[in-house]
Amino acid sequence: MEYLQIDDHTHLERIRMAHAGIVFEAIAANRHFLRRWLPFVDQTRTLEDTRQYIKMLLSAPEKNRNEVFTLWYRGEFAGLAGFKEMDFINHRAEIGYWLVEKWQGKGLMTAAVSKLSDYGFRNLNFNRIQIRVAEGNLRSTAIPGRLGFTFEGTEREGEYHTDRYFNLKVYSLLKKEWIGGILRRGA
Repeated sequence: MEYLQIDDHTHLERIRMAHAGIVFEAIAANRHFLRRWLPFVDQTRTLEDTRQYIKMLLSAPEKNRNEVFTLWYRGEFAGLAGFKEMDFINHRAEIGYWLVEKWQGKGLMTAAVSKLSDYGFRNLNFNRIQIRVAEGNLRSTAIPGRLGFTFEGTEREGEYHTDRYFNLKVYSLLKKEWIGGILRRGA
């Protein structure tokens, strides 16, 4: 799927090489804000770094390819969200995401993660989707909580960046829980 409509003002679009400039500009403009929680920020120093990342995504064999989407709100780039560590044998994946500071607190990423979860269960036949969030990242931690993900535990010192290790909170949602939520909401 190349395009996922979230609402009248918000959509996800599969990342393309043409997005490299806008993604890099967003990282550069939000570097101080993003680097607190995201290990890739310090390694993304030039437009070419972003091009290489997108090239790596697009050139990976289909069975090993992560599905990454740009997030757009009212025609403006707002962040990235997508599936990583996709495991089609065991029908599971992890959702990762980041949002520029300007669009924090508007529910955009919660809506995007909800749409990706729906897409993952319906279209990619996942049975399990997980989210790992650095301990202390309260805004990011709130997203799986709002969407009915179950807290499973803490991956101790699971991520290293900015000269220290971060514990990662692990959340998961199973397909049967997602279906149950849809039935309760009547969607």
